[in-house]
Amino acid sequence: MEEWTIRRLARAMEQGEQTSVSLVQWYLERIESLDRAGPALHAVLEVNPEASAIAAALDQERAAGAVRGPLHGIPVLLKDNMDTADAMATTAGSLALEGSRPRRDSTIARKLREAGAVLLGKTNMGEWANFRSGQSSSGWSSRGGQARNPYVLDRSPCGSSSGSGTAVAANLAAAALGTETDGSIVCPASYNAVVGLKPTVGLISRAGIIPISASQDTAGPMTRTVEDAAVLLAAVAGPDPEDPATQAGEGRVHADYTAFLDPEGLRGARIGIARDGFFGYNAWTDRIVGVAIRTLERLGAHVVDPANVPVPPELRHMEFEVLLYEFKNGLNRYLQSLGSDAPVHSLEEVIAYNERNATRVMPYFGQDILIKAQEKGPLTDREYLEALAGSGRLAREEGIDRTMDEHGLDALFAPTGGPAFKIDRLTGDHFTGGSSSLAAVAGYPAITVPAGYALGLPVGVTFLAGHTASPCCCDSRTPSSRPRWFAAPALSRQRGTTGRRVALDEASTLASVLCIERRAVGTPPSSSRIACCLLWNGESATHSLPADMMSSRIVHCGSLNAAIPRTLALVP
Repeated sequence: MEEWTIRRLARAMEQGEQTSVSLVQWYLERIESLDRAGPALHAVLEVNPEASAIAAALDQERAAGAVRGPLHGIPVLLKDNMDTADAMATTAGSLALEGSRPRRDSTIARKLREAGAVLLGKTNMGEWANFRSGQSSSGWSSRGGQARNPYVLDRSPCGSSSGSGTAVAANLAAAALGTETDGSIVCPASYNAVVGLKPTVGLISRAGIIPISASQDTAGPMTRTVEDAAVLLAAVAGPDPEDPATQAGEGRVHADYTAFLDPEGLRGARIGIARDGFFGYNAWTDRIVGVAIRTLERLGAHVVDPANVPVPPELRHMEFEVLLYEFKNGLNRYLQSLGSDAPVHSLEEVIAYNERNATRVMPYFGQDILIKAQEKGPLTDREYLEALAGSGRLAREEGIDRTMDEHGLDALFAPTGGPAFKIDRLTGDHFTGGSSSLAAVAGYPAITVPAGYALGLPVGVTFLAGHTASPCCCDSRTPSSRPRWFAAPALSRQRGTTGRRVALDEASTLASVLCIERRAVGTPPSSSRIACCLLWNGESATHSLPADMMSSRIVHCGSLNAAIPRTLALVP
């Protein structure tokens, strides 16, 4: 069952092979043996003590003929910054919020419950979503310790949705939810060889999620397959009066994103390769992505290479200024919403708590970013307004939009990042490169899918595009027509320019099909093998794989090799 998709798990319950209760028990046993004991992945902060009872109630609904949808009875993990009004705490990984139990669900938790999902537990994360210190270790939190990469245990799982990525890779739940401000979904997805979807900002409500940035934050699925991501997205997307950013997407949300999973989706699509600034930092990554580019062409895409996006050096500074201002404002509002019983009520109190408890909370790195944020003023400050406008313009109108317009592109394509670096709690993370910032600052959608391995360490590739497009991008003229990639007529958009060729939205982003050529390590080119996987249907069609790729998704972790049986994890 380790690699069963959501669809396969649902079929097992429908046919009486499994129940929701048995699935919950199976995943809980797996969490106990792999996360608490054995390799001690530290991916799951706590399990929901009510999970089995919830599963039993859902089994009774199924027996009575009432099935809510594809997530009915499916165990799902949530990142520890998503409020749940139950026995679980919501802490953003911080001991400063230990025991904090919100009075109501986040919108995303409520929607998952309504869809029939079982909230199995909360995942570990980089404390305060990796926004505490410039020397932080991704995946470390004072509440949960250091999350680990299940492929090579001394390597980083990236962050801040570290536990969600690790948990899905190690099959500790059927799927997980993460959040991203800049890279916090796509990076851990890439490092853990899973699918990570960062939707357009506003497609999913952020209400009840501990924030960093009102202009960049979004939740998103982290799954083994693109199909699973589509199922999860449909359950949680939609407008919410508690999050004004979602109002712009009203009428653009689809009830079933799996309808857009097209095996011919790349045929005729214009894919631009964003080279400048996104290649050249790791030779393994460049080789793996080079194979993926040739595969795009073989599958019918028209590849425009290069299609460079200007990334001015001031963009990073502007983005950081925006995040500092918005973090202080958003966190204070969130903490105040918890009421008088909350352990802390403001960013200032969080900083003071950390100072009083430095031995437990700050054994490896400090809180320099929290202090910088506390020094910022209100969101009416000129410094903030200029940085917000400037960073948006550079990422959108003068960045992604301009490049896509000039080349008539449907999507941009780049490495998600390099192979995972070693965990280093002394000096912090050692990133070599990545491609998350443009889509993050622009608020545009991006999806990362596994592309190959560098000596056993996963490497992902990212498709990114413009702001959520009109449904006409998916040829909705007849409900039964097959969704496809094509350049839609000129449409005006909430942000960016008007009258441009609309690229792909979340729906067509999910239609990615990728075949990976993987050369066995240490063998000559003549022994190259092809592993061809159609991401759209969640079922791998794998051919002629060498023996070194057919043992396990875990590399150099002997105890895990026995615990996690044979997995073909090139591309879920």
